[in-house]
Amino acid sequence: MEQRAEKLNRPGVPALDEILGVPFKVLDDGLIRVVDYMGDDQAIVQAARVSYGDGTKKTSDDRGLIRYLLRHRHTTPFEMCSLKLHLRVPMDAWRQWIRHRTASVNETSTRYSIAIDSSQTTSPDQWRVQATDNKQGSDGYLNPDTGQQLTQAETDFKNNARELYSQRLEHGVAREQARKDLPLCTYTEAYWKLDLHNLLHFLSLRMDPHAQKEIRDYATIIGEEIVKRWVPLAWEAFEDYRMGSVFYSRIEHEIMAAIGAGKREQAMSIATEAGWLKASKKGGFIRNRERDELSLKLKNLNLPVPWE
Repeated sequence: MEQRAEKLNRPGVPALDEILGVPFKVLDDGLIRVVDYMGDDQAIVQAARVSYGDGTKKTSDDRGLIRYLLRHRHTTPFEMCSLKLHLRVPMDAWRQWIRHRTASVNETSTRYSIAIDSSQTTSPDQWRVQATDNKQGSDGYLNPDTGQQLTQAETDFKNNARELYSQRLEHGVAREQARKDLPLCTYTEAYWKLDLHNLLHFLSLRMDPHAQKEIRDYATIIGEEIVKRWVPLAWEAFEDYRMGSVFYSRIEHEIMAAIGAGKREQAMSIATEAGWLKASKKGGFIRNRERDELSLKLKNLNLPVPWE
């Protein structure tokens, strides 16, 4: 029996169409702009419901279904949507960015093209101090007077590096070799395309307060200025069940249950068996990240911390 092909219309999102190609400025000379997209909130719903057939269309509204999918980590419906961005980002932040290997990427090649004559500059009041409790993080800022000296030194270094690069090109040195001493603050550009599931994973990591500030600035704009316009129902669910949620391990759950029952000694016993309460020669307990993280969760819930 011959079947008639159903005419399909490509879904569009007017709120996202309004900003197609419009650059969002990031840092001092970075940018993000939407080049293209596929799908919308309805595409997520459509993909999820095809698994069950027509009989389930009225069992849940679109918002409720999307929230269910995200809450229970059903990922494939979110892979039906994809986004392509044009980026201009410092190379040091790009190194972190490119570790997310689930995207399709095409970056400007400094073997073929002359490197972008732009690099990120740090303001005197923006030099961050190394965190004492996190080897890869920062905490607070240097005083502006010291920062002014560092900013001036940074400017001199960048100018010298660019001049050296230009001299090499003028002497006919191959671009692939002339570039080798360019600083990591040099901007690069790329097209970056990935599906919504992997984009939300990227945002959950790079919008986190523990992420480096520079890449966090990019991620925040992608999330709040682009994804929120594109798939507002999915974004709402993402904020509620990823960014605004708290996860508890089995050990944490058992300790909290003991606290809730007023059984402090039982909570201490569970923590001890887990190796969280090893005595320190200096008094108190040896630092334990799992214990410290649960302590913070308990305080945020206004619950007593049994080992304090």
